[in-house]
Amino acid sequence: MATFVLIHGSWHAAWCWYKVASRLAAAGHAVHVPDLPAHGGNRRRIPGLVTLGAMTRTVTHILDGLDEPAIVVAHSRGGIVASSVAERRPAKVRGLVYLAAFLLRDGERVVDRFRADRDSMIPGHLEVRRWAVTDMLAARAYREALYADCGADDITLATSLLAPEPSLPALTRLRLTAARYGSVPRYYIELLHDRAVSLAAQRAMHTASPCRRVVAIDASHSAYFSRPDELVAHLVEIADNAQALCDGGLTACRAADTSPLRNR
Repeated sequence: MATFVLIHGSWHAAWCWYKVASRLAAAGHAVHVPDLPAHGGNRRRIPGLVTLGAMTRTVTHILDGLDEPAIVVAHSRGGIVASSVAERRPAKVRGLVYLAAFLLRDGERVVDRFRADRDSMIPGHLEVRRWAVTDMLAARAYREALYADCGADDITLATSLLAPEPSLPALTRLRLTAARYGSVPRYYIELLHDRAVSLAAQRAMHTASPCRRVVAIDASHSAYFSRPDELVAHLVEIADNAQALCDGGLTACRAADTSPLRNR
């Protein structure tokens, strides 16, 4: 059984993983789902003052308390948190899984990537609150940009809970090294109909930062709502692959290359 840490994306909180977390736990896996600072139940910090470092520390605190390395799964803007966590605690991360997430290289920023994403709905509907140093997606874009293939109940739940996002992390250049971050196996899960982080942007990122495996789900941005069973199946298979690499060294790595995970 594996240990998973699930990192939410912009404007969301731990609640968005409820279907995935319950399915992983029912299968016997350990699951940790933190609220990043200024999100969900972790609102002690003023959003505009929350840094990427503060978000990273929230996750490394969990990892430091675990008995074994974890599979860290990040959605959307949470990808920069996962990358920063791997740089800080490479020995505590068995694998990084980017779910339509920002997979950036050293020195890159989220803000530059999403401005360049011509197929994304986010830049044209982002409400930046400079005085508060936060940003928020315009309500008129919620359904089409984030939940295009989700059920009415999930959309109602999500839209009642979305909250402004601290902007400083998106303005921060990542500092990643080959020796630390680069030592952690990376995996990417594409979302084929994503209107927030477009498929073209996803593929540009995992082409620039190659991953051990890339798999795809026929879903829009919030596959944890619309395709939870398929998503969980991929996560479990990725965890098995990462464990094989850890246990068997190079021989296991080569054997793992024949797994049914699909290259794209």
